[in-house]
Amino acid sequence: MLRSINKTVLACAAGAVLVSGCVAGPAPENLGSSVYAPGQMAWAGSEQPKGDWISDAPVARGAPTCSWEVPRELDTYRRVSPAAFLDRTAPLGTGDRLEITVLGDEDRLTGTYVIESDGTIALRRQVPVQASGLSIQDLTTSLHKQLVNANLVRPLQNAVRVSLIENAGTSVAVSGAVFQPGAVRAGERDPESRIGLKEGAVSGDDNVSRTIAGAIRAAGGVRPDADVQRIYLLRGNTYAEFDLSGFIHGWSSRDVSVASGDRIVVPSRTCFNADLVRPTPLTAPGIRVFMSNLTRSAMNNAGAAIGHQTTSLPYGTRFLQGLVAANCVGGSYMQSDRRAVLISRNPINGQSIVIERDIEKLVREANRDALNPYLMPGDAIACYDSRWTNFREAVGLVTDAVNTATPAILLDSAL
Repeated sequence: MLRSINKTVLACAAGAVLVSGCVAGPAPENLGSSVYAPGQMAWAGSEQPKGDWISDAPVARGAPTCSWEVPRELDTYRRVSPAAFLDRTAPLGTGDRLEITVLGDEDRLTGTYVIESDGTIALRRQVPVQASGLSIQDLTTSLHKQLVNANLVRPLQNAVRVSLIENAGTSVAVSGAVFQPGAVRAGERDPESRIGLKEGAVSGDDNVSRTIAGAIRAAGGVRPDADVQRIYLLRGNTYAEFDLSGFIHGWSSRDVSVASGDRIVVPSRTCFNADLVRPTPLTAPGIRVFMSNLTRSAMNNAGAAIGHQTTSLPYGTRFLQGLVAANCVGGSYMQSDRRAVLISRNPINGQSIVIERDIEKLVREANRDALNPYLMPGDAIACYDSRWTNFREAVGLVTDAVNTATPAILLDSAL
């Protein structure tokens, strides 16, 4: 009698495990406002969301955008022509290295100086003078006046000469439609690319990353909803509007050098532009994506060959390409019925979205592009086992359960 009960219990357990091992989990639910990019709608029977949330950036200058307005914070600033910033040399900033030469002096005042963090520079045994924000000519005039007043040099026109050795990185605030808004260092150099350290005395420098575009890249690059035709540079109590769309479309754009304390505002068009989802001078060259591919045959990411090289992907990579990088595609055809989820976040409103796809359908169906979203920085990919893998695992669990129960059954029969 007891043996019959045990067999019945095991049979019921086996049926429950096998059924549960072959059934897919419930589809993820999302808020309608979390959808922001092509390919993010549900798999079957769905259309692209209504409205103009997906739109190419206008090519013609002044063409209408999806939704655009001048940021309200600019109301307190005075607008100036871009020429006010384009036609002048970028002012000096903290960290810049200068060669200061005093006529007739070799080592008492003459030497290499660095502008301090407070924006000042001090010749040896002299009172510091303001340098940050000045041009080379203005600083030369200030130092000349100081040394003449101190009776250290004669009032000759060329008594003091200042030359630039290196433009250091500078602190700039970037806000708006960028992936990592906040304070950044535009034009920051690593030790190997410092100027004048290995090659000896030099004069002059062009830090090509100490610009609006360089600051935007340091802030993670523009988001797909950015308005690259209208980017604002704020300096002092003034601001100017710049069109940097040439960096996206392949024609020339005049970038502008930035100075310490500048602010950059990148407005949002509130709609998705696929042209901005690729490496450009205004976007990130690559993105970091979190991946998980834990199967019975790969009990950890190392076993699934997921490492730094696979999770660092070119910007513009789509979901299916990311799944290949995560080793979720290919292998035994019997295990091809796998599913995967993409966990992303709407960069405009911050709402999260979870997208589920049948991997084999994504590989084989002709409309895959409409269902294959772009990967954004910080996205996460997770792969689920196929029903066949789940079935094998369920059988293994039942077998283990039967083997565990067998000694008890034999013991019971002996009694």
